[in-house]
Amino acid sequence: MNIKEICPVHKKCGGCHYQGVSYEEQLRVKEKMVGKLMGKFCKVHPIVGMENPYHYRNKVHAVFDRDRRGNIISGVYKEGTHQVIPVESCMIEDQLADAIIGTIRKLCKSFKIKTYDEDTGYGLLRHVLVKRGFATGQVMVVLVTGSPVFPSRNNFVKALRKEHPEITTIIHNINDKRTSMVLGEREKVMYGKGYIEDILCGKKFRISAKSFYQVNPVQTEVLYKKAIEAAGFTGKEHVIDAYCGIGTIGMIASDHVASVVGVELNRDAVRDAIGNAKANGIKNVRFVCDDAGKFMVKLAAAAQKDADIKVPDVVLMDPPRSGSDEAFLKSLVKMGPETVVYVSCNPVTLERDVKWLEKNGYKAKGVWPVDMFPFTVHVETVCLLSRKAPDAVIKVNLDMSELDVTSAESKATYKEIAEFVKNKYGLNVSNLYIAQVKQEFGIIERINYNVGEGKARVPKCPQEKKDAIIDALKYYQMI
Repeated sequence: MNIKEICPVHKKCGGCHYQGVSYEEQLRVKEKMVGKLMGKFCKVHPIVGMENPYHYRNKVHAVFDRDRRGNIISGVYKEGTHQVIPVESCMIEDQLADAIIGTIRKLCKSFKIKTYDEDTGYGLLRHVLVKRGFATGQVMVVLVTGSPVFPSRNNFVKALRKEHPEITTIIHNINDKRTSMVLGEREKVMYGKGYIEDILCGKKFRISAKSFYQVNPVQTEVLYKKAIEAAGFTGKEHVIDAYCGIGTIGMIASDHVASVVGVELNRDAVRDAIGNAKANGIKNVRFVCDDAGKFMVKLAAAAQKDADIKVPDVVLMDPPRSGSDEAFLKSLVKMGPETVVYVSCNPVTLERDVKWLEKNGYKAKGVWPVDMFPFTVHVETVCLLSRKAPDAVIKVNLDMSELDVTSAESKATYKEIAEFVKNKYGLNVSNLYIAQVKQEFGIIERINYNVGEGKARVPKCPQEKKDAIIDALKYYQMI
């Protein structure tokens, strides 16, 4: 197949760096690159490629603009610029997603919807995001606008679904800021449930507009199975899944371990993760909404103060392309889990972090590259590390209930709860009353708010204020 003839914009797009290069050669180059970076630490196993390396992306993002003639176009930014390169179809994107975006272009013309102008800040439609569950067939369309007002929204939705009845949900996301970020903070569900579901390694996952989900589900299964195989689980391990997203790898690992604590900063992703665990009937996984690095620092500090606290046996970590930070790595070393499974989307930052870990008590045991992104320079990698000196580290015991997403540390503060109650019900509630209600629902308090211990008589929270506090806890998804 002559890729150069198929994709006329590949030189301008910059997304596919290996256009015109055979897939076999792509795999060879990537394997060599990983070997050069990681071979000095341990054995680099052969790269795992795809049987069919085309149309693998289950998430497609299109920027909307107008050309010099005023015609509506959609596509991608030219590499290193904000100039929109029109794209009708793409060899690595889902074909249905490309077709839906094409339909939206036509509807914009018929509905007289103006595209957003980044220079002036005028116009409506900025971006379109399409996500598809390859296993379920469910389709999400996200319309990103510069204004909260979407004219003729109901008719627009009907017209879009008439052309594509396979669409299961449509979301209106509002991004009215001068920013390079695609999605804004606010969103409205225009049709459907506001999320889609997909199946990965036998587990069902809920995917929202803002939550992260791997774009290549075929290779993701290969990647996660390899990570779990490398960990060598026996069924007795307590695991931390750092940078857990919607809980994919942690929940897949849950069948093979005693318990998992997933840590993720994105609240939308954590909300999806909680729902995913419930939907799959998984009871040995809990989630904490926190920065992974800060969480590890706090856990390591707690371990130093309390000798009864024991550390996880295994840490699964899947950081962003920039890699992990030194605070996270230092805390990891202080706790000293026996095994670390590092899933990386950037071999360069993986090499940097493994080099640091090797100097601080760990040894790389094996590296397995997986080609998640054919025709690009990117490659996903699993790296297994083991502790060198198990007797020289702090032993830590995880209390799953304390690390649950319902813990006070991972959700709203007392001030936020009190403000919610005040704004909605006009009631003033004290920290004492909030603590009483939280304790009633099994939310463990680390700070002494005098909730009733000792001989002194402690006032009981009135029912009216109790109901208001419960509403706040539900709002912040703490119960």
